[in-house]
Amino acid sequence: MSEEKSSPTIGMTVYTDDGRPLGSIRGFDDDGFYVTTEDGIEAMSVEHERAGHEFGEAELMWRCTNCGEMGELDDDDDQPLPDTCPNCGTEKENLMYWTED
Repeated sequence: MSEEKSSPTIGMTVYTDDGRPLGSIRGFDDDGFYVTTEDGIEAMSVEHERAGHEFGEAELMWRCTNCGEMGELDDDDDQPLPDTCPNCGTEKENLMYWTED
């Protein structure tokens, strides 16, 4: 039996080696891809995303995978991403953390 492999795409479900679903792909960057977890986008660590960006090299923002709109994260909130994209109205699951120089 041959195993068919496909390239990752936005919305694709990714699985652990033992077949347990991790979540769906919600964005890509030079290091790989971001996954929306079972607990939702809020489960991702903003501090983890900021790690390695010293001396003002990059700013952590959000970006819509549907229309490309970008915006600032709300640092005063438990959930720094907006509930929907203010430009196209797509749901939060289509927003990803993004670093911008």
